[in-house]
Amino acid sequence: MVTHLKHQSTMKKIPILPLFMATFSLLLTSSVVSPSSIHDLLKSQGLPGGLFPKNVKSYTLGEDGLLEVYLGQPCEARFESLVRFDSVVRANLSYGGLIGVEGLTQEELFLWLPVKDIIVDDPSSGLILFDIGVAQKQLAFSMFEDPPVCNPQLAE
Repeated sequence: MVTHLKHQSTMKKIPILPLFMATFSLLLTSSVVSPSSIHDLLKSQGLPGGLFPKNVKSYTLGEDGLLEVYLGQPCEARFESLVRFDSVVRANLSYGGLIGVEGLTQEELFLWLPVKDIIVDDPSSGLILFDIGVAQKQLAFSMFEDPPVCNPQLAE
């Protein structure tokens, strides 16, 4: 037993902490990476892939469901009506819904109203519900299958 201890003391010591940190960060990174695009992520959650524009730079999804979508700059896109995206849009993502949306407004009768929630209650209905606070609007799911082009927001 004594010779074994002497043998260990002559062995080269490998720093454990840096090795542990490198392994931990690789595991953390691989657990965060999921669908390759925001559009794939939305589809995997029962939402249409085209709710966000083509020019999304990146997104993060926290373990608590907080989704943050980064566009780089504010922009406007057209669905049934004109929609404005801030440079960062946040919402709580759950299956079939984006709840507590921040950074997304929709033009209704010459007014810009914040979109509060986006919900697909029943996928078989083919409808998606937009809660704009003062009203709720149901639109065809198919309108949001393809990501729109988002043009830089014009100054008013």
